Amino acid sequence: MALELLVPGGTGQLGAEIAALASDSVFVSAPGSATLDVTSTGAVIRAVAELADRARAEGRKPVVVNAAAYTAVDKAESDHARAVAVNADGPRVLAAACTSRGVPMIHVSTDYVFDGDGTEPYEVDSPTRPQSVYGITKLAGEDAVLASGARAWVVRTSWVYGAHGNNFVKTMVRLEGQRDTLSVVDDQVGSPTWTGDLARGLVELADKIAAGNAPAGRVLHCTGAGTVTWCGFARAVFEELGADPARVQPITTAEYPTPAKRPAYSVLSAKSWEAAGLTPMPPWRESLARAFREDSAAFKQ
Repeated sequence: MALELLVPGGTGQLGAEIAALASDSVFVSAPGSATLDVTSTGAVIRAVAELADRARAEGRKPVVVNAAAYTAVDKAESDHARAVAVNADGPRVLAAACTSRGVPMIHVSTDYVFDGDGTEPYEVDSPTRPQSVYGITKLAGEDAVLASGARAWVVRTSWVYGAHGNNFVKTMVRLEGQRDTLSVVDDQVGSPTWTGDLARGLVELADKIAAGNAPAGRVLHCTGAGTVTWCGFARAVFEELGADPARVQPITTAEYPTPAKRPAYSVLSAKSWEAAGLTPMPPWRESLARAFREDSAAFKQ
């Protein structure tokens, strides 16, 4: 049976990638915030009701995939109210609307719900202790969704980049053309995740849910396989550009202070994803190379 997805945040870097997967068997409505503001209760209720009615009239299975988020990590420290509205209140409103209409929901979250003090990959049930307003509000959104009574799943991911929106890879591409050398933090470790892989994984999960094969666990981790520091990630971007990776110089977090504290180690365990029978994510380095091949225009200087 065909799927019909409603993807709030549909013009962002992840939402736009999900929208690009539309096909004869996957119908996608991907409104941006100007069309569907997740902080507007009335707008959300109407959008979910229309999804439910339209999908069922057409014999499709409806699923909401919430890609809407306030992701300006540093700005959130001084824009607390907006971060709360989008990252905490928005998911709560969406989950309530999904509960009312019996529509399952997938909510995308982040590695920043963890403190980063660990040395082993975080499991889905590892204690959360966010260190920034962004992380705190994203955890509040998770909690609201899981407590709503909706058939809902939280998917945490990390270090997301892609052809749409602003992200670390695009910044490195731009700076490679502007500077002789770059200094990038080398004591924060994570797993880069290409939106192309993540979008396909989320659609696969939605299909499982719609088909009645939903994972028993309600929290999943989905990231690129393997780990790297931000400095190593930047050097890999330079390699894809044909530039000398030695131009990227390592520095410490202490040498690059930011308003928001970042976790030093935020690697997420993939056990939950693979135990659910979902396709394992490729190694992050392979995905970066593929992103440059498939989205070459987006990563030009």
